[in-house]
Amino acid sequence: MAAKEDRYYKKRVNTAYFTSLVSIILVLFTLGFLGLLVVHAKILSNYIKENIGFEIIIKPGVKEAEVFRLQKHLDTRDYVKSTEYITKSEALNRLKKSLGNNFVNFFGKGDNPLLPSIDVRFNAAWANNDSISKIERQLLKKPFIKEVYYQKSLVQEIDRNLNKITLVLLVLSAVLLIIAVALMNNSIRLTIYSRRFVIKSMQLVGATRGFIRRPFVWKGMLQGFYSAVISLVLLTAVLAMARRNIPELAAIESTQMIALVYAFVILLGMAVTGISTFFSVNRYLDMNKQKLYF
Repeated sequence: MAAKEDRYYKKRVNTAYFTSLVSIILVLFTLGFLGLLVVHAKILSNYIKENIGFEIIIKPGVKEAEVFRLQKHLDTRDYVKSTEYITKSEALNRLKKSLGNNFVNFFGKGDNPLLPSIDVRFNAAWANNDSISKIERQLLKKPFIKEVYYQKSLVQEIDRNLNKITLVLLVLSAVLLIIAVALMNNSIRLTIYSRRFVIKSMQLVGATRGFIRRPFVWKGMLQGFYSAVISLVLLTAVLAMARRNIPELAAIESTQMIALVYAFVILLGMAVTGISTFFSVNRYLDMNKQKLYF
């Protein structure tokens, strides 16, 4: 009879542990997936912003040495990601590709009314209307610059939409993080509940609180680690599938950022399970023996 009860008890404990493990894996997978989504959204946002820039149109008759000096100066600025000097002939060739030779022939043979320019691309932090307008005013003070051209409405629209998307993802991440911690805490409490009699028995035979807690907390942290590793295996499989179906994803991926998400998932899994186990064990250590049956 005692052996039968012991088997039943062990089965119940193992079922509780397995249920808790699966729950934590699913929670960490969902949280990691959202983390990767946020990271890729941020990288994509920076990629779009870094393709925003303007053209500095140079006045006719300016020496190339002066233009190269300006380009070199721009390359040293914090707000500039890259610059490209476009000569009059290069500008004409680009126009031919865009509009066709027939339209360009309208200018007349040997006549090229286009002006040289410098194409500037900004770093993501500076790709907004306020920063670009400030840079534009500074550049227009130079006497050999005719104008600075960029699409203000497009920059404003991109900046506004990207900010909205970022805000939604951050709020969603915060809400999901709170839900994830609550679900993981409940799963751990369920596991400890199934061991409450063991905890109280150890306490009754004289074991110290620290001695009782230590193996439970360690086992809880291991459970969090194993759950995190399994969830990361699933995330890696999802990433591989995404790369196969969306080849362009490789162009904007950051190994460093993905590694940070993975590290966050592992640390979160271990921290939440460890802390939850600590407080759950304490609860039963402080509980009256008669209340264990309810």
